[in-house]
Amino acid sequence: MNAYDILAERGFIEQATHEDEIRKLLGEQKITFYIGFDPTADSLTVGHFVTVMAMSHMQRAGHRPIALVGGGTAMVGDPTNRTEMRKMMSREEIVHNSERFRTQLSRFLDFSDGKAIMADNSDWLLPLQYIPFIREYGVHFSVNRMLAADAYKTRFERGLSFLEFNYMIMQSYDFLELNRRYGCVMQMGGNDQWSNIIAGADLIRRADNKDAHGLTIALLTTSDGKKMGKTQAGAIWLDPNKTSPYDFYQYMRNTADADVIKCLKLMTYVPMDEINELAKLKDNEINKAKDILAFETTKIIHGEAEAEKARQAARALFGTDGGSSEGMPSTKIKQSDFGGGMNIVDLICAAGLAPSKSEGRRNVQQGGICVNGTKITDITHAVTKTDFTNGALTLQKGKKTFHMIKLIQ
Repeated sequence: MNAYDILAERGFIEQATHEDEIRKLLGEQKITFYIGFDPTADSLTVGHFVTVMAMSHMQRAGHRPIALVGGGTAMVGDPTNRTEMRKMMSREEIVHNSERFRTQLSRFLDFSDGKAIMADNSDWLLPLQYIPFIREYGVHFSVNRMLAADAYKTRFERGLSFLEFNYMIMQSYDFLELNRRYGCVMQMGGNDQWSNIIAGADLIRRADNKDAHGLTIALLTTSDGKKMGKTQAGAIWLDPNKTSPYDFYQYMRNTADADVIKCLKLMTYVPMDEINELAKLKDNEINKAKDILAFETTKIIHGEAEAEKARQAARALFGTDGGSSEGMPSTKIKQSDFGGGMNIVDLICAAGLAPSKSEGRRNVQQGGICVNGTKITDITHAVTKTDFTNGALTLQKGKKTFHMIKLIQ
Protein backbone atom coordinates (compact mmCIF):
# COMPACT_ATOMS: atom_id res chain seq x y z
CA MET A 1 0.00 0.00 0.00
CA ASN A 2 1.30 3.47 -0.86
CA ALA A 3 2.76 5.16 2.24
CA TYR A 4 0.80 8.33 1.43
CA ASP A 5 -2.45 6.35 1.51
CA ILE A 6 -1.45 4.73 4.81
CA LEU A 7 -0.81 8.10 6.42
CA ALA A 8 -3.98 9.61 4.93
CA GLU A 9 -6.18 6.71 6.03
CA ARG A 10 -4.90 6.95 9.59
CA GLY A 11 -5.45 10.72 9.72
CA PHE A 12 -1.85 11.92 9.81
CA ILE A 13 -1.83 14.27 6.82
CA GLU A 14 -2.87 17.89 7.24
CA GLN A 15 -1.15 19.72 4.35
CA ALA A 16 1.10 18.74 1.45
CA THR A 17 3.05 20.89 -1.00
CA HIS A 18 2.07 18.80 -4.02
CA GLU A 19 -0.30 16.01 -3.00
CA ASP A 20 -0.45 14.16 -6.33
CA GLU A 21 3.31 14.43 -6.86
CA ILE A 22 4.08 13.17 -3.36
CA ARG A 23 1.70 10.25 -3.67
CA LYS A 24 3.22 9.27 -7.02
CA LEU A 25 6.75 9.67 -5.63
CA LEU A 26 6.05 7.48 -2.60
CA GLY A 27 4.44 4.86 -4.82
CA GLU A 28 7.26 4.67 -7.37
CA GLN A 29 10.42 5.28 -5.30
CA LYS A 30 11.94 4.65 -1.89
CA ILE A 31 12.70 8.15 -0.71
CA THR A 32 14.69 9.75 2.11
CA PHE A 33 12.71 12.19 4.28
CA TYR A 34 13.27 13.93 7.59
CA ILE A 35 11.61 15.28 10.71
CA GLY A 36 13.41 17.62 13.11
CA PHE A 37 13.26 17.55 16.90
CA ASP A 38 14.63 20.53 18.83
CA PRO A 39 15.98 19.28 22.19
CA THR A 40 14.32 21.91 24.38
CA ALA A 41 13.80 19.33 27.17
CA ASP A 42 15.49 16.10 28.22
CA SER A 43 12.67 13.90 26.90
CA LEU A 44 10.28 13.65 24.00
CA THR A 45 6.58 14.08 24.79
CA VAL A 46 3.42 12.30 23.71
CA GLY A 47 2.97 15.10 21.15
CA HIS A 48 6.31 14.18 19.53
CA PHE A 49 5.16 10.56 19.52
CA VAL A 50 2.61 11.22 16.77
CA THR A 51 5.32 12.46 14.41
CA VAL A 52 7.53 9.51 15.38
CA MET A 53 4.69 7.13 14.47
CA ALA A 54 4.37 8.82 11.08
CA MET A 55 8.09 8.22 10.54
CA SER A 56 7.68 4.60 11.57
CA HIS A 57 4.83 3.99 9.11
CA MET A 58 6.94 5.55 6.37
CA GLN A 59 9.89 3.33 7.27
CA ARG A 60 7.70 0.21 7.32
CA ALA A 61 6.65 1.12 3.78
CA GLY A 62 10.31 1.08 2.72
CA HIS A 63 11.29 4.75 2.96
CA ARG A 64 14.35 6.02 4.85
CA PRO A 65 13.82 8.47 7.71
CA ILE A 66 16.30 11.01 8.99
CA ALA A 67 15.74 11.87 12.63
CA LEU A 68 17.28 15.33 12.87
CA VAL A 69 18.13 16.47 16.38
CA GLY A 70 18.24 20.27 16.46
CA GLY A 71 21.39 20.83 18.46
CA GLY A 72 21.97 23.99 16.41
CA THR A 73 18.45 25.37 16.03
CA ALA A 74 17.79 24.86 19.76
CA MET A 75 20.37 27.56 20.41
CA VAL A 76 18.04 30.03 18.65
CA GLY A 77 14.61 28.70 19.57
CA ASP A 78 11.55 28.16 17.41
CA PRO A 79 9.08 31.07 17.84
CA THR A 80 6.19 29.02 16.44
CA ASN A 81 3.11 29.12 18.74
CA ARG A 82 5.08 31.03 21.36
CA THR A 83 3.80 34.24 22.94
CA GLU A 84 7.26 35.08 24.24
CA MET A 85 10.86 34.17 23.63
CA ARG A 86 12.02 30.74 24.79
CA LYS A 87 14.40 30.51 27.71
CA MET A 88 17.96 30.40 26.38
CA MET A 89 19.71 27.09 27.08
CA SER A 90 23.41 26.50 27.53
CA ARG A 91 25.32 24.43 25.02
CA GLU A 92 25.80 21.80 27.74
CA GLU A 93 22.05 21.52 28.31
CA ILE A 94 21.40 21.17 24.59
CA VAL A 95 24.04 18.45 24.19
CA HIS A 96 22.60 16.53 27.15
CA ASN A 97 19.04 16.79 25.82
CA SER A 98 20.19 15.81 22.33
CA GLU A 99 21.69 12.59 23.66
CA ARG A 100 18.44 11.78 25.47
CA PHE A 101 16.49 12.36 22.25
CA ARG A 102 18.86 10.11 20.31
CA THR A 103 18.35 7.30 22.83
CA GLN A 104 14.56 7.61 22.76
CA LEU A 105 14.28 7.85 18.97
CA SER A 106 16.38 4.69 18.64
CA ARG A 107 13.60 2.76 20.34
CA PHE A 108 11.05 3.58 17.66
CA LEU A 109 13.02 3.51 14.41
CA ASP A 110 15.33 0.88 12.92
CA PHE A 111 18.76 2.45 12.41
CA SER A 112 20.48 -0.81 11.44
CA ASP A 113 22.10 -1.24 8.02
CA GLY A 114 21.40 2.35 6.97
CA LYS A 115 17.61 1.94 7.22
CA ALA A 116 17.45 5.27 9.05
CA ILE A 117 19.84 8.14 9.76
CA MET A 118 20.40 10.06 12.98
CA ALA A 119 21.76 13.56 12.37
CA ASP A 120 22.38 16.73 14.39
CA ASN A 121 22.15 20.12 12.70
CA SER A 122 24.81 21.54 15.03
CA ASP A 123 27.29 19.72 12.76
CA TRP A 124 26.70 22.28 9.99
CA LEU A 125 25.01 25.23 11.68
CA LEU A 126 27.57 25.96 14.38
CA PRO A 127 30.59 26.22 12.01
CA LEU A 128 28.78 28.66 9.69
CA GLN A 129 30.23 32.12 9.19
CA TYR A 130 27.47 34.70 9.33
CA ILE A 131 28.39 37.02 6.46
CA PRO A 132 29.14 34.28 3.90
CA PHE A 133 25.98 32.41 4.95
CA ILE A 134 23.64 35.40 4.70
CA ARG A 135 25.28 36.55 1.46
CA GLU A 136 24.73 33.17 -0.18
CA TYR A 137 21.30 32.20 1.15
CA GLY A 138 19.67 35.38 2.48
CA VAL A 139 18.92 36.54 -1.07
CA HIS A 140 16.46 33.66 -1.44
CA PHE A 141 14.19 34.84 1.40
CA SER A 142 11.57 37.59 1.16
CA VAL A 143 11.14 39.47 4.44
CA ASN A 144 7.56 40.33 3.47
CA ARG A 145 6.74 36.67 2.99
CA MET A 146 8.47 35.68 6.23
CA LEU A 147 6.51 38.28 8.21
CA ALA A 148 3.27 36.86 6.79
CA ALA A 149 4.11 33.35 8.06
CA ASP A 150 2.00 31.93 10.88
CA ALA A 151 5.21 31.13 12.75
CA TYR A 152 5.77 34.86 13.35
CA LYS A 153 2.28 36.38 13.40
CA THR A 154 1.54 35.46 17.01
CA ARG A 155 4.67 37.24 18.18
CA PHE A 156 4.10 40.68 16.69
CA GLU A 157 2.27 42.14 19.69
CA ARG A 158 4.89 41.07 22.24
CA GLY A 159 7.84 41.51 19.94
CA LEU A 160 9.90 39.12 17.84
CA SER A 161 13.64 39.15 18.40
CA PHE A 162 16.00 39.15 15.44
CA LEU A 163 17.53 35.99 16.91
CA GLU A 164 14.22 34.11 16.50
CA PHE A 165 13.62 35.72 13.10
CA ASN A 166 16.59 33.68 11.85
CA TYR A 167 14.92 30.39 12.77
CA MET A 168 13.10 29.92 9.45
CA ILE A 169 16.29 30.48 7.48
CA MET A 170 18.17 27.98 9.66
CA GLN A 171 15.48 25.28 9.34
CA SER A 172 15.33 25.86 5.60
CA TYR A 173 19.09 25.43 5.41
CA ASP A 174 18.74 22.13 7.29
CA PHE A 175 16.53 20.82 4.48
CA LEU A 176 19.03 22.00 1.85
CA GLU A 177 21.95 20.42 3.72
CA LEU A 178 20.14 17.10 4.16
CA ASN A 179 19.20 17.14 0.48
CA ARG A 180 22.83 17.60 -0.48
CA ARG A 181 24.22 15.09 2.01
CA TYR A 182 21.65 12.31 1.87
CA GLY A 183 19.35 13.00 -1.06
CA CYS A 184 16.52 13.95 1.32
CA VAL A 185 13.56 15.09 -0.81
CA MET A 186 10.79 15.59 1.74
CA GLN A 187 10.43 17.27 5.11
CA MET A 188 7.64 16.26 7.48
CA GLY A 189 6.60 17.92 10.71
CA GLY A 190 3.72 19.11 12.85
CA ASN A 191 1.14 21.26 11.12
CA ASP A 192 2.47 24.30 12.99
CA GLN A 193 5.69 23.92 10.97
CA TRP A 194 4.05 24.49 7.58
CA SER A 195 5.62 27.90 6.99
CA ASN A 196 9.11 26.63 7.80
CA ILE A 197 8.68 23.49 5.70
CA ILE A 198 7.58 25.26 2.52
CA ALA A 199 10.41 27.80 3.01
CA GLY A 200 12.90 24.92 3.03
CA ALA A 201 11.46 23.30 -0.08
CA ASP A 202 11.54 26.69 -1.80
CA LEU A 203 15.20 27.21 -0.85
CA ILE A 204 16.18 23.89 -2.46
CA ARG A 205 14.44 24.90 -5.67
CA ARG A 206 16.03 28.35 -5.71
CA ALA A 207 19.55 27.36 -4.62
CA ASP A 208 19.99 24.01 -6.41
CA ASN A 209 17.11 23.92 -8.91
CA LYS A 210 15.80 20.65 -7.47
CA ASP A 211 12.31 19.47 -6.55
CA ALA A 212 11.56 19.11 -2.85
CA HIS A 213 8.37 18.37 -0.97
CA GLY A 214 6.74 19.04 2.36
CA LEU A 215 4.03 17.31 4.34
CA THR A 216 2.56 18.27 7.70
CA ILE A 217 1.18 15.94 10.33
CA ALA A 218 -1.88 16.42 12.51
CA LEU A 219 -1.13 17.83 15.95
CA LEU A 220 -2.39 15.81 18.90
CA THR A 221 -5.57 17.66 19.81
CA THR A 222 -8.94 16.79 21.30
CA SER A 223 -12.16 16.86 19.30
CA ASP A 224 -12.79 20.42 20.50
CA GLY A 225 -9.38 21.60 19.31
CA LYS A 226 -7.48 21.64 22.60
CA LYS A 227 -3.90 20.38 22.67
CA MET A 228 -3.49 16.94 24.22
CA GLY A 229 -0.48 15.81 26.21
CA LYS A 230 -0.79 18.01 29.29
CA THR A 231 -2.08 17.29 32.79
CA GLN A 232 -2.16 19.31 36.00
CA ALA A 233 1.20 17.73 36.79
CA GLY A 234 2.67 18.88 33.47
CA ALA A 235 3.57 17.28 30.16
CA ILE A 236 3.17 13.58 29.36
CA TRP A 237 6.75 12.44 28.74
CA LEU A 238 8.12 9.35 26.99
CA ASP A 239 10.84 9.03 29.64
CA PRO A 240 9.59 6.53 32.29
CA ASN A 241 11.43 8.49 34.97
CA LYS A 242 9.34 11.59 34.19
CA THR A 243 6.01 9.91 33.39
CA SER A 244 5.81 6.35 34.71
CA PRO A 245 4.45 3.59 32.42
CA TYR A 246 1.46 3.35 34.77
CA ASP A 247 0.72 7.08 34.61
CA PHE A 248 1.13 7.00 30.83
CA TYR A 249 -1.25 4.03 30.61
CA GLN A 250 -3.80 5.81 32.80
CA TYR A 251 -3.52 9.00 30.74
CA MET A 252 -4.28 7.11 27.53
CA ARG A 253 -6.99 5.02 29.24
CA ASN A 254 -8.75 8.26 30.23
CA THR A 255 -8.88 9.58 26.66
CA ALA A 256 -12.26 11.20 25.93
CA ASP A 257 -14.76 9.00 24.08
CA ALA A 258 -14.72 11.33 21.07
CA ASP A 259 -10.92 11.06 20.70
CA VAL A 260 -10.28 7.33 21.14
CA ILE A 261 -10.53 6.28 17.49
CA LYS A 262 -8.41 9.21 16.34
CA CYS A 263 -5.70 8.25 18.85
CA LEU A 264 -5.85 4.58 17.87
CA LYS A 265 -5.15 5.62 14.26
CA LEU A 266 -2.35 8.02 15.07
CA MET A 267 -0.63 6.33 18.00
CA THR A 268 -0.85 2.56 17.45
CA TYR A 269 -0.22 -0.09 14.81
CA VAL A 270 -3.70 -1.59 15.28
CA PRO A 271 -4.92 -2.47 11.76
CA MET A 272 -7.51 -0.13 10.26
CA ASP A 273 -10.14 -2.85 9.81
CA GLU A 274 -9.97 -3.53 13.57
CA ILE A 275 -10.11 0.19 14.36
CA ASN A 276 -13.16 0.56 12.11
CA GLU A 277 -14.89 -2.18 14.10
CA LEU A 278 -13.99 -0.49 17.38
CA ALA A 279 -15.45 2.74 16.02
CA LYS A 280 -18.88 1.07 16.07
CA LEU A 281 -18.84 0.68 19.85
CA LYS A 282 -21.25 2.81 21.85
CA ASP A 283 -21.59 4.02 25.43
CA ASN A 284 -19.73 1.86 27.98
CA GLU A 285 -18.50 -0.48 25.25
CA ILE A 286 -16.09 2.30 24.19
CA ASN A 287 -14.02 1.34 27.24
CA LYS A 288 -12.83 -1.70 25.26
CA ALA A 289 -11.30 0.65 22.70
CA LYS A 290 -9.75 2.71 25.49
CA ASP A 291 -8.18 -0.41 27.00
CA ILE A 292 -6.64 -1.31 23.65
CA LEU A 293 -5.40 2.26 23.12
CA ALA A 294 -3.76 2.42 26.55
CA PHE A 295 -2.10 -0.99 26.24
CA GLU A 296 -0.86 -0.57 22.66
CA THR A 297 0.61 2.90 23.16
CA THR A 298 2.28 1.90 26.43
CA LYS A 299 3.66 -1.25 24.76
CA ILE A 300 5.24 0.74 21.91
CA ILE A 301 6.82 3.30 24.24
CA HIS A 302 7.74 1.24 27.31
CA GLY A 303 7.66 -2.37 26.14
CA GLU A 304 5.10 -5.15 26.52
CA ALA A 305 6.18 -6.13 30.05
CA GLU A 306 5.63 -2.61 31.41
CA ALA A 307 2.35 -2.29 29.50
CA GLU A 308 1.12 -5.52 31.06
CA LYS A 309 2.12 -4.40 34.55
CA ALA A 310 0.30 -1.11 34.02
CA ARG A 311 -2.80 -2.94 32.80
CA GLN A 312 -2.76 -5.29 35.80
CA ALA A 313 -2.33 -2.35 38.17
CA ALA A 314 -5.32 -0.60 36.62
CA ARG A 315 -7.39 -3.77 36.97
CA ALA A 316 -6.38 -4.13 40.61
CA LEU A 317 -7.27 -0.51 41.30
CA PHE A 318 -10.74 -0.79 39.80
CA GLY A 319 -11.47 -4.23 41.20
CA THR A 320 -11.19 -6.21 37.98
CA ASP A 321 -10.41 -9.90 38.48
CA GLY A 322 -6.81 -10.91 38.05
CA GLY A 323 -5.31 -7.48 38.62
CA SER A 324 -1.98 -6.76 40.28
CA SER A 325 -0.88 -3.48 41.87
CA GLU A 326 2.78 -4.07 40.93
CA GLY A 327 2.81 -1.44 38.18
CA MET A 328 1.19 1.36 40.17
CA PRO A 329 3.46 4.27 41.20
CA SER A 330 4.35 3.88 44.83
CA THR A 331 6.26 5.46 47.70
CA LYS A 332 7.84 3.44 50.49
CA ILE A 333 7.80 4.83 54.04
CA LYS A 334 9.62 3.22 56.94
CA GLN A 335 7.36 2.19 59.78
CA SER A 336 9.72 3.97 62.16
CA ASP A 337 9.27 7.22 60.21
CA PHE A 338 5.51 6.78 60.11
CA GLY A 339 5.29 6.50 63.88
CA GLY A 340 1.77 6.80 65.21
CA GLY A 341 0.53 8.28 61.96
CA MET A 342 1.14 11.00 59.39
CA ASN A 343 -0.74 14.16 58.53
CA ILE A 344 -2.61 13.81 55.22
CA VAL A 345 -0.92 16.90 53.74
CA ASP A 346 2.53 15.60 54.66
CA LEU A 347 1.65 12.22 53.16
CA ILE A 348 0.51 13.51 49.77
CA CYS A 349 3.61 15.73 49.60
CA ALA A 350 5.81 12.73 50.43
CA ALA A 351 4.12 10.83 47.61
CA GLY A 352 4.80 13.65 45.17
CA LEU A 353 1.10 14.33 44.57
CA ALA A 354 1.51 17.97 45.59
CA PRO A 355 4.56 20.20 45.02
CA SER A 356 4.11 22.09 48.29
CA LYS A 357 2.19 21.92 51.55
CA SER A 358 0.06 24.91 50.58
CA GLU A 359 -0.94 23.14 47.37
CA GLY A 360 -1.55 19.95 49.35
CA ARG A 361 -3.83 21.76 51.79
CA ARG A 362 -5.77 23.21 48.86
CA ASN A 363 -6.20 19.74 47.34
CA VAL A 364 -7.57 18.39 50.61
CA GLN A 365 -9.89 21.33 51.33
CA GLN A 366 -11.31 21.19 47.81
CA GLY A 367 -12.18 17.49 48.19
CA GLY A 368 -9.59 16.25 45.73
CA ILE A 369 -7.89 13.67 47.98
CA CYS A 370 -9.07 10.17 48.88
CA VAL A 371 -7.49 7.49 51.06
CA ASN A 372 -8.54 3.98 50.08
CA GLY A 373 -11.52 5.50 48.26
CA THR A 374 -12.66 7.69 51.19
CA LYS A 375 -12.60 11.44 50.60
CA ILE A 376 -10.56 13.45 53.11
CA THR A 377 -11.40 17.15 53.54
CA ASP A 378 -9.82 17.87 56.95
CA ILE A 379 -6.22 19.11 56.61
CA THR A 380 -5.50 17.92 60.18
CA HIS A 381 -6.53 14.34 59.36
CA ALA A 382 -3.92 11.75 60.37
CA VAL A 383 -3.39 8.59 58.35
CA THR A 384 -2.55 5.72 60.71
CA LYS A 385 -1.36 2.15 60.38
CA THR A 386 -4.96 0.96 60.64
CA ASP A 387 -5.54 2.46 57.16
CA PHE A 388 -3.08 -0.02 55.66
CA THR A 389 -4.02 -3.44 54.34
CA ASN A 390 -1.09 -5.84 54.01
CA GLY A 391 1.21 -2.87 54.47
CA ALA A 392 -0.26 -0.73 51.68
CA LEU A 393 -2.88 1.96 51.06
CA THR A 394 -4.02 3.87 47.99
CA LEU A 395 -3.96 7.65 47.68
CA GLN A 396 -6.10 9.27 45.00
CA LYS A 397 -5.81 12.83 43.70
CA GLY A 398 -8.73 13.96 41.58
CA LYS A 399 -10.36 11.36 39.38
CA LYS A 400 -7.34 10.00 37.56
CA THR A 401 -4.18 10.07 39.69
CA PHE A 402 -3.51 7.10 41.97
CA HIS A 403 -0.51 6.33 44.15
CA MET A 404 0.30 3.50 46.53
CA ILE A 405 1.94 4.01 49.92
CA LYS A 406 3.84 1.00 51.24
CA LEU A 407 5.10 0.58 54.80
CA ILE A 408 8.48 -1.08 55.04
CA GLN A 409 10.65 -2.19 57.97
